Amino acid sequence: MALASAHPGETVAQPPAAETILDVVNLRTHFRTRRGVVKAVEDVSFRIRRGETLAVVGESGSGKSVTSLSIMRLVEQSGGEIAGGKMLFRRRDGTVADLAREAEPRMRSIRGNEIAMIFQEPMTSLDPVHTVGEQIAEAVRLHRGIGGRAAFAVAVEMLDYVGIPSARTRASDYPHQMSGGMRQRVMIAIALSCRPSLLIADEPTTALDVTIQAQILDLIARLQREQEMSVLFITHNLGVVAEIADRVVVMYAGRVVEAAEKRAIFKSPRHPYTIGLLASIPRVDRSERPGEGHKTRLVTMPGQSPPPLSRPPGCAFAPRCAMAVDRCRAGEPPLLALAPEHLSACIRAAEIGP
Repeated sequence: MALASAHPGETVAQPPAAETILDVVNLRTHFRTRRGVVKAVEDVSFRIRRGETLAVVGESGSGKSVTSLSIMRLVEQSGGEIAGGKMLFRRRDGTVADLAREAEPRMRSIRGNEIAMIFQEPMTSLDPVHTVGEQIAEAVRLHRGIGGRAAFAVAVEMLDYVGIPSARTRASDYPHQMSGGMRQRVMIAIALSCRPSLLIADEPTTALDVTIQAQILDLIARLQREQEMSVLFITHNLGVVAEIADRVVVMYAGRVVEAAEKRAIFKSPRHPYTIGLLASIPRVDRSERPGEGHKTRLVTMPGQSPPPLSRPPGCAFAPRCAMAVDRCRAGEPPLLALAPEHLSACIRAAEIGP
């Protein structure tokens, strides 16, 4: 990680190194409501290197999707605002743009072109009154300056590239004429049509069955290798993380609570929340107790994530944490380095690890 310490408060952000494609520093995204200000993302920091996959995991409401929409500068459409922080993105020409402060015309030249996004539910993201070929061609016309039949030819090429059979025929189909897996492939084709440097995938396999899910994950991994792009993968599924991620960021109640390389997260987690997430994964190899004829019970975490407008003082996870002490409730624990590339926001992290 870029920051040896990500203590709350503004951090001086330097231009990202050449191998870094995106450097998010102390990002804060708020939504103003009648009941008050919802701090959906608060002091979130992480880096994505060129060609790597960073997975952001956590329960619903942890701030994962808001973080991705903030990077795309789409939160304003839902009444949100980027209240602070920096998002330094290295563009194709080598210049560095702070996405938090870029004017909208320049953001339009980045969004969908150099940074693309696969949304969670393709049926609500695809336009039902236009064919899938037209929708891919629109992105090509807008960002690559290719028009007419040439743009449609690129659309057919992209459908074939993502594994849709009879691509020329299916390009004339409407979204409702396709299966869920095919619609997701269309979304990937749209996202990749301009060969982005960074692909954001917001739970792209949630609504798919396990067979199609595996195909989509394999497809994203193959396309990543071929196009040498970076991937920010948003998910709550740690099984998916184990398959695709290089590094992992764990979020809870709008904050990063742990960040490390994938192996460290699975082998030696250093935050009680991460431990709880890992313990709740169903394990085939542990489905029965030796010598007994009944199944083991799944491990669950007590309680639930705090409401956005009434988060507890101190560590937000403290009410659900078996290790919580009075100091946990006294103040928000900083995100500190425990080892190279391993950060944890737990004051008792040293007692957890080896």
